[in-house]
Amino acid sequence: MYSVADVMTKQVVAVTPAAGFKEIAAVMGRWKVTAVPVVERDGHVIGVVSEADLLPKEEFHEYRPGLVEQMRRLDDTAKAGSDRAEDLMTAPAVTVRPDATLSRAARLMAEHRVKRLPVVDADGTLKGIVSRVDLLKVFLRSDDDLAAEIRRSVVERLFPGTHDAVRVSVTQGVATVTGQVGEGHLIPLAERLARAVEGVVDVRCRLHESAPAPEGHRDRTRPGASVRAARRRGDDQRLDFGPGRS
Repeated sequence: MYSVADVMTKQVVAVTPAAGFKEIAAVMGRWKVTAVPVVERDGHVIGVVSEADLLPKEEFHEYRPGLVEQMRRLDDTAKAGSDRAEDLMTAPAVTVRPDATLSRAARLMAEHRVKRLPVVDADGTLKGIVSRVDLLKVFLRSDDDLAAEIRRSVVERLFPGTHDAVRVSVTQGVATVTGQVGEGHLIPLAERLARAVEGVVDVRCRLHESAPAPEGHRDRTRPGASVRAARRRGDDQRLDFGPGRS
């Protein structure tokens, strides 16, 4: 299972609370990023300044909003008159831990409508940053790598007795799992686990439960079954020939 630590960018550009408007804009332009964390001297993240936080300065540069619009957009109008990171930033910052799953990071981005998250440790100290692009890195895994993980972590674990009868193939991230297994009740679980493998785009599960062997066949395969059968045949012979001896 991949975590945020596996895909995050560890070299992060950040600004202090006292950073000025032009300094922030210059940092964004130089590093080609759309947002920067605001950190205190000890490295603790206290907020994030994004392009959206800077744009009101330009929007209201030659346009003075009316009273109603000012009341409706108090936050934007306040930022339009601000010059320092501590007044421009969005706080508190939405952050994520390095050990968080990629799905957790994706949900946070979607819920808060942000494109990147500062990655912090238990003390809130900046350790990296993870963006939407970073979360998509898992989809760059090769098809062979994905197939090997599905076979190792799903097929061999769930179907130890029949895994040799299962074929796993992956094409452009779409996994196809085909074959017959003895544990039919585990097939839905196998599909869910295969779909949860990081980098898998979709899963086509074509597993089927193998038909049980006929009762007589199962008897013959049990230890001692042939001996018992022979004894039964011997008993029958004695019954047949016994009266002939009298």
